[in-house]
Amino acid sequence: MKRTKTGYITFDSEGSFVNSRIDGSGAQPHDAAVAYRLTRIAVEARAQSAVAPNALDAADMSTYVDAAEMVSPVREETADAPVALVVSRGRAVKKILLAVQDAGMVAAAAYTEERAGDAYLRAADMRACLPGKGGDALFANGYAVLEAARACGAAVVLLGEEALALAEVDTFLARAAADGIRVFRPLGNSPQFGWVLCATDKPASVCGTWRACPKCGMKFDSTSLAASHFACPNCGGYLRMTSSERIDDLLDDGSFIEWDEGLQETDPLNFPGYLDKLAAQREKSGLEEGVRTGEGCIAGLRLAIGIMESTFFMGSMGNVVGEKVTRLFERATRLHLPVVIFTASGGARMQEGLVSLMQMAKTSCAIQRHAEAHLPYISVLTDPTTGGVTASFAMDGDIILAEPHALIGFAGQRVIRDTIRQELPEGFQTAEFALEHGLIDAIVPRPDLRATLAHLLALYLSTSKQATGAAHNAGDRDILVSYQAVCDNLEAGTGTYNTVMYTDLKPEPARVAKGRVRDRLYDALPAGLRADANRAQATRRVGRAIAKGSFDAEGGSSLDANDAALVEEAVTKSAENRAWQSVQLARNVHRPTSVAYINAMVDGFIELHGDRGFADDGAIIGGVGWIGGRAVTVIGQEKGADLKQRIARNFGCPQPEGYRKALRLMRQAEKFRRPIVCLVDTQGAFCGTEAEERGQGNAIADNLVAMAGLKVPVVTVLLGEGGSGGALALAVANRVAMQEHAVYSVLSPEGFASILWKDRTRAPEAAAVMKMSAHESCELGIIDDVVSEGPRPAHENPEAAERNVSEYVREALDELCALSEQELLEQRYQRFRKF
Repeated sequence: MKRTKTGYITFDSEGSFVNSRIDGSGAQPHDAAVAYRLTRIAVEARAQSAVAPNALDAADMSTYVDAAEMVSPVREETADAPVALVVSRGRAVKKILLAVQDAGMVAAAAYTEERAGDAYLRAADMRACLPGKGGDALFANGYAVLEAARACGAAVVLLGEEALALAEVDTFLARAAADGIRVFRPLGNSPQFGWVLCATDKPASVCGTWRACPKCGMKFDSTSLAASHFACPNCGGYLRMTSSERIDDLLDDGSFIEWDEGLQETDPLNFPGYLDKLAAQREKSGLEEGVRTGEGCIAGLRLAIGIMESTFFMGSMGNVVGEKVTRLFERATRLHLPVVIFTASGGARMQEGLVSLMQMAKTSCAIQRHAEAHLPYISVLTDPTTGGVTASFAMDGDIILAEPHALIGFAGQRVIRDTIRQELPEGFQTAEFALEHGLIDAIVPRPDLRATLAHLLALYLSTSKQATGAAHNAGDRDILVSYQAVCDNLEAGTGTYNTVMYTDLKPEPARVAKGRVRDRLYDALPAGLRADANRAQATRRVGRAIAKGSFDAEGGSSLDANDAALVEEAVTKSAENRAWQSVQLARNVHRPTSVAYINAMVDGFIELHGDRGFADDGAIIGGVGWIGGRAVTVIGQEKGADLKQRIARNFGCPQPEGYRKALRLMRQAEKFRRPIVCLVDTQGAFCGTEAEERGQGNAIADNLVAMAGLKVPVVTVLLGEGGSGGALALAVANRVAMQEHAVYSVLSPEGFASILWKDRTRAPEAAAVMKMSAHESCELGIIDDVVSEGPRPAHENPEAAERNVSEYVREALDELCALSEQELLEQRYQRFRKF
């Protein structure tokens, strides 16, 4: 006897219920799917037979035949009753447990050790503990749920709201299917409407081994981790990657060619048991040594690459490691290839004594020769990078990147703690600590690492004579790479092995908060390590002074909160005082800052941080990118777009480390033949005791003499305020222009009036006397051009202002890049010699 499908609920692709009897035909729409009632799940779990069809088969049938013995869906107290594991602890879990029992199944409730006393567990027939210490996150952990299901012998897993993420995880579903476990999720997140079978077309063979996160301890499938760059879905921490995993995750599929395999080990000290330990390490890890080297491609761009192995003697550097790194640079120099090295090391290998120490010098010599050939070296610091590797090739890169939260330092924390007899601050010797202290260029999350490296390599190749096979001048555009070409290759070109293998694999989703990575990393820093915390007192004083119009960065005005000299700005008596009007417009807080112009005219801008010695000064922003298809280095003084940013950026008043960061980037641009674009907008270099202690005058002087000798084109545009030496430190250029409402002066009008007339209220008069405006500066020959801001001031039509600056910079670069190095130097010399 045939009966209608009362055990199923049919719904369409939009989630609406479908009545198969409306048209009398019994036919279902082509996009219809089927949800189960719990009674039907129980029937099929009991049967373990094809006699009663499952929902996927029944979706194409208007009727079905029940097995004769499966007539009652009510719960029976028998040993063969199927077990259904309910993975939830939400408000509806008790109702689900009771419904499972009413459907004739044994109701097993999942729980964690921390919540073993929860009330909902009393409604269950069985309890299944989710193994691990992850708390509620275990409800959405595939390993924990499968282990709990196996422990209670579950034939069915019902995913509640906390576990819904597992409904689309391929490796979890494939493992469950291999174990004969059927997984369901509620229809529309409402269990009373029915349950939808979760399935995958991936076989169990796609699954890897279980790997535990070293930070939170939760386990995940290695295949799923590979698809997510080995980042823990629970805590966001990074698992350490082997060289093979790094190659599969980073390089174009099939492009890696290994170099210098099979180098013979040495035992210079005849250290007892050392060679036996090496043999044991090889057998355990399957690796030859603590580093692998070779060549490969990223987005079609060829490079030499070295990857250290933290699983082999903790990546310690002995003779073979040093030899392979040295040979890597030597061969890359002969082949004119850039080098990228991923560091992960505990330092020198103690068993090799002084021979290990000499590897630091040997690798540094090879790096110096590679640098002399104007070839780039990018160092990527991973966890951990310490000791002699930190003190040699790890920190010798032209660009130093780091993975988030990586341990980075020279001396071990225990050694430091024992030496100074103090506890170390939280966050000490992390990548974030290094970034705030100016020691590295950027922190790059793994998902962004391939694209970042590809764009950096392209920027080098675009100005390299190796790109065309012939010598050329800085900034020439006869190149084989471009920003758009790299973007297209990353999107549609040769993918990595992991991309090819796992592109349609759905891994366990990340449960860390979304948002800009840099902001999350910065917010996670202890307050004592933040730049704005270190200078909080100074920046508060600057803020108060600027708010009252009395701050003069280089004019000697006091920042003491009790300074009686703070006065309000006077109102000009002359409506024709163009200079004072420009001062007011240049100081307008809504005026576009350097960041706005960079975003408008630079494609693919990559910000580079730090002076490599003390700190990263937010008042100077610098990096690399493309302007009009030409690779450039861009350096700007940045005030900040709102109060929070202005405080963090010290109101655009650079510290000595800011100027040293700028100088480092200029030297880098010269090495790789990139033109330099400088954007000036500062009231002046920061005036304070800490700035003097760190050599503010020295830093500005170093910039002036260095810029005078740069062998690449330099274009400077004053966007707002151009205050004294602090502005000039970025303005020794081949072309200098000002926006029409920018100002340029030896001193602020307030400072000028105070010093010469002992009356700060005469600032408008001082502005006129000093001829600060753009047109007056142009008439004096101080600048070359005045750039229109559009029909109104820049803050009222920022798009027009940004477009005009962009056009000016492009035209200036076109002219200057046609000049030889000697012509650039002579033109710059004569430009300033005339004064």
